[in-house]
Amino acid sequence: MARFWFTSAPLPGHLDWGGLLKTAQALCDAGHDVLWVSEERIGGLVTQAGVPFAPVPHTGWRWPPPPLPTMAQFVNEHMVTLRYRRALDTWLSADLVAQGTRALCDLAERSGPPDVMVTDPFLAAAALAAELLDVPLVVGGWASGPPLDEDQMLYIQRQLGAEAKERLDGLCAQFGLQGVNFCHGPAPSVQSPLLHISYFSATWHQGEAILPQTEFVGGRVTPPRGDPPGWLTDIPADQPLGMVTLGSTFTGDLAFFAQGAQAVAAAGMIPIVVIGPGPITPAAKERLKAALPGGTRLLNWVDYDQVLPRLHVIVHHGGMGTTHAAIVHAIPQVIVPHAADQRGQARRARQAKVGLELTPLDARCGQLETAVRAIISTEWVLERVRALAEEFAALGGPSRAAQLLEEVAAET
Repeated sequence: MARFWFTSAPLPGHLDWGGLLKTAQALCDAGHDVLWVSEERIGGLVTQAGVPFAPVPHTGWRWPPPPLPTMAQFVNEHMVTLRYRRALDTWLSADLVAQGTRALCDLAERSGPPDVMVTDPFLAAAALAAELLDVPLVVGGWASGPPLDEDQMLYIQRQLGAEAKERLDGLCAQFGLQGVNFCHGPAPSVQSPLLHISYFSATWHQGEAILPQTEFVGGRVTPPRGDPPGWLTDIPADQPLGMVTLGSTFTGDLAFFAQGAQAVAAAGMIPIVVIGPGPITPAAKERLKAALPGGTRLLNWVDYDQVLPRLHVIVHHGGMGTTHAAIVHAIPQVIVPHAADQRGQARRARQAKVGLELTPLDARCGQLETAVRAIISTEWVLERVRALAEEFAALGGPSRAAQLLEEVAAET
């Protein structure tokens, strides 16, 4: 029996990445000592999944993220800079990462270190703590690629990459580390030298450069745990449903929820609008409700295993977990990327011919309805959606990921 820690930022979406929590479940089912470590706010979701949870006071992830300015406070050419800086400050604020690193090490001192630490792709504190504890680190949910080509980077990317490197160098000096669990290119990132587990496939990446420590495990539909929610069973089984979501992080675009719901309803489906667990004022929620079509179900969060088998389309932001879930369940998707890696997911879905990619401007100009109607009615797209789901299933999914982690533990 091996001891595994799974670490993540304290957001529901960071439990997923295509199968991270399900991999922890598979290791639990195999009799291993598994512990999920994060902040208390997501503890309930982890324990509901049957995985033991240990809270730490901080993971190093800044949440809520630095606020975006209002429209009156910036000009358009500054928006890209603001979004890139906001992302950097969210995952690599040096003081918070130091707190998270110490919190993980304190837990290891109290309860003993794991044999293997598995982390979500953006938790810098886990990468530092694993080196401090001399524990092998595995990145779950992210393919490992070579450093970015500095000549191909935007000016702001180069500028903030240099700032990220300075922050990381300072953290390594503070803890007396070399930073072995990071890529030290022009834009530093968490990178395991041993193993990256991607819940997608090699073909999904369309010939992108991938480092050899990446293993592709795809994904499979898994039976839901527990009974379906009442709101879902109340909808007749033959009634088509479409979901609109922005995941758990970039959830402030209330107009997107309304536009997506209207597009789904116009195509003859009941909209399921999932607004995420983030704060929303009662007044804003009432305005959103007033803009939604009749019959829309408005929810904070849903169990994908329960809901996705009922869906005919997903309109979303391109988050990795949602994109992956749509593929595994063979659901066509319309993606309107908002930030971070979402543009890459939207591009790959378009290249794989399983989804349509729109810009936020397209959505505001009424293109969502046309996109939804097209994606659910084009037979060759539906055939490609089914074929990709079969390809992912053949790779083994979380059970294969669990085997890879067992192999890492056996070598330590």
